[in-house]
Amino acid sequence: GTAWQLQQSEFELFPGAILATTNCLIKPREKYADRLYTCNVVGWSLIAKAMASPGFEKTEPSDLMDYHVGFGHATVLSLAGKILGHVKAGDLKHVFVIGGCDGFEGERNYFTELAQATPSDSLILTVGCGKYRINNLGLGEVPNTGLPRLLDMGQCNDSYSAVVVAVELAKALGCGVNDLPLSINLSWFEQKAVLVLLTLLSLGIKNIRIGPRLPAFVTPAVLSVLVDKFGLKPTGVASADLEKMLKHEQ
Repeated sequence: GTAWQLQQSEFELFPGAILATTNCLIKPREKYADRLYTCNVVGWSLIAKAMASPGFEKTEPSDLMDYHVGFGHATVLSLAGKILGHVKAGDLKHVFVIGGCDGFEGERNYFTELAQATPSDSLILTVGCGKYRINNLGLGEVPNTGLPRLLDMGQCNDSYSAVVVAVELAKALGCGVNDLPLSINLSWFEQKAVLVLLTLLSLGIKNIRIGPRLPAFVTPAVLSVLVDKFGLKPTGVASADLEKMLKHEQ
C-alpha cells in the first residue's frame, strides 16, 4: 500500500488478509472488515483468512516501476566511505531530507515539486508516509557515483535513521550538523511528527522547514521561540525555497 489516508480504497482492492501494525487506522469499510486484523492479540485466524483469500491473479504487474527500499542507517553508513569520497570529490553536493506524514491537502504537492526540482548532484533521504509523494518520480542515480538519488529509510518510526546518518556524516567531516550541505523539509500531520521534530531540536538542528501548515498547537509565544532559537520556518514556494537551500540562505 501507500500512505495511510488511501487505505480504504487500497484495502478494498487487496485480495487477501490485512495486518495493521500502526496507529494510522481508519474505520474499516464493510467490504474488507472481515479481512482486517491488528497485532494486539496473536491468533491463527489471520493465517486462515490469508490462506483462504484468492490472492492476485498476476504475480508480476507489468505496469509498476522498480523501487528499492531498505536504506536504514546501518545500510547507508556501511557505504560511508564511498559517500564521503563523492562529497569530497564534488560529485555529491547536497543532501535533502524530504518526508514525514501525509494527508489529503493539495498543498502537500509542495514536497513533490521540491523533490522534482532538486539537482542531479544531490541526494534525497525520505521517510514516513510523505515518501509516497516522491517515490514514483524515477530520479535515477547521482552521476559518477552509482548512488540512487532517493534513499527510502522506512516509515515514520524509522526517522531515527535519517538523524543517525546526519550526525555520523557531520562527525566524519569534522563539523556540526548545521554546517552540512543538508536541508530538512518535514511534511507535518500528527503526533508522531511532534516527536521527530523534538528530537531534531534536541540535537540543536536548525533551519528546518515544516508544512504545509504549522501545527495547530503552536501558540505565538512558542512559535517565537522556535523561530528565534532554531530558525524554524514554514514551507513556501518550492522553487524559491530550493534556491535558498542550495545557497545555504536558510
